[in-house]
Amino acid sequence: MSKAKLATLADALAWATPQLQHSDSAKLDAEVLLLHLLDKPRSYLFTWPEAALDETQQAAYAELVERRAQGEPVAYLTGTREFWSLPLAVSPQVLIPRPDTEALVEAALGLGLADDARVVDLGTGSGAIALALAYENPNWQVSAVDASAGALEVAKANAERLGLERVQCLLGSWFEPLPQKPCFDLVVSNPPYIDGDDPHLSQGDVRFEPDSALVAKQQGYRDLFDIAEQARQYLKPGGILMMEHGFEQAPTTCNYLRELGYQDVDFGRDLAGQPRFSFGVWPGNDAGV
Repeated sequence: MSKAKLATLADALAWATPQLQHSDSAKLDAEVLLLHLLDKPRSYLFTWPEAALDETQQAAYAELVERRAQGEPVAYLTGTREFWSLPLAVSPQVLIPRPDTEALVEAALGLGLADDARVVDLGTGSGAIALALAYENPNWQVSAVDASAGALEVAKANAERLGLERVQCLLGSWFEPLPQKPCFDLVVSNPPYIDGDDPHLSQGDVRFEPDSALVAKQQGYRDLFDIAEQARQYLKPGGILMMEHGFEQAPTTCNYLRELGYQDVDFGRDLAGQPRFSFGVWPGNDAGV
């Protein structure tokens, strides 16, 4: 590669975009990586297309493009991903927050919970769901739980950077670090729900994401079922459970919630109109737990 190919911003983008044709957003990926390297806003690319890149910048950009060409997610390369308009730090220890998960957040915000509602996000990862809910509801008591110490450190760092230190970050598997009493108004989770034999695990960004945040036993249902079973001991009467899942998993998940005694069970759709999360209201322990 000659230096001329990366001499200016325009040259660099013209070179990088064809290298990233495997991506559905090659041009955008090339721009995002360059802006990350330069620490500039997007307008800079259009205002100063002939701005020069020095040799160190050229080498660093070429490396970023090569890593992206090998499939490494842009979010891991830049270390950031926006979720619910919040800039979140991400790392290979956490799942990359997806726009579809914002549908779950929006639904949770529309439940009309009390101003002092107690909420827990299970398997919080980067903290995306917990922090979005806490950001929108300053008086909610929000806890974030994860079994991965590395993931929880990412969530804590995000909470501190966003001024949301009041979100309680707890280490443990699902409800393990929580008080064993019905005290939550809302339990939310985006747990692993992909079957270990799913071919999508060898494609795209998920190849670089932690299996522990993606794969569940029992054809992808084990963690969904475990959370649904255990949540009955932690939800207040009238408390709500909301869980994200694959678009084909809504019927089975909803049926299981009904079998467990949840009421008003239904599912919500993501930005593409696909079934993306299921929810139910827990009537209380008199329901047979």
